[in-house]
Amino acid sequence: MDYILPDLNLLEVKSSYSDGGNTGTFIIEPLSPGYGVTIGNTLRRILLASLEGSAIRSVRISGVDHEYSTIKGVKEDVVELILNLKLARFSIDGNDPVKLRLSAKGPKVVTTDDFEKKAGVEVVSEKHYIATLEKGAKLDLEVEIDKGRGYVPVERRSDEKVPIGTILVDSIYTPVKKVRYEVENTRVGGMTNYNRLILEITTDGSISPSKALSIASQIMTEHLQVIIGACEAEEKAPKGDSKPKTKSKSKSKSQK
Repeated sequence: MDYILPDLNLLEVKSSYSDGGNTGTFIIEPLSPGYGVTIGNTLRRILLASLEGSAIRSVRISGVDHEYSTIKGVKEDVVELILNLKLARFSIDGNDPVKLRLSAKGPKVVTTDDFEKKAGVEVVSEKHYIATLEKGAKLDLEVEIDKGRGYVPVERRSDEKVPIGTILVDSIYTPVKKVRYEVENTRVGGMTNYNRLILEITTDGSISPSKALSIASQIMTEHLQVIIGACEAEEKAPKGDSKPKTKSKSKSKSQK
């Protein structure tokens, strides 16, 4: 392990924040040559694809049977309305899906602040625009929110049976909006080719950048531990002829 971490006391993780705490910059150094890219690229992929988040999975709108409809007195058609809804960000407690209602009368600009308040549900994207209602217009809808990972398009749910009037939507579960990293050289003693990893993480506000980095690091560690455990078990196993045995598919004439 001396090659990977020459001195644990030298390894530092510095952090700074912007955008109201939703963007975090982490400087990790010193890393042995080449490990900046290895760790940075791996963490970036995990952060963008493997972290759990909450998102709308389906919508029911009063008086609407399908997404190609229009609602009298509502500026947006249903397709635009659903697009605005699926970009809204939520955070739910527990693992069960949650339903949330919204009722509004025009004239009004409808935002995520108009959703009903419910225990265990946080509307992360406050004041997120949904629709504009003219005088006399009404909008009554219900969304179902659940947990998941990454991005799940409607096509993956095509075999689900849902009630008439329920519209399935593409779900953007990942709580991480953007990740970028760069690697610079840094000095350790007389060596100048060690790596400094600069990792910038932007989240949707449902999770802090530092928590996101911690979870991503844990996911990576747990996967590596599986490999370590398998290799250690193989080393402890009795050594023998591991050549796979094959069975003859035919018999000679003398055996028939």
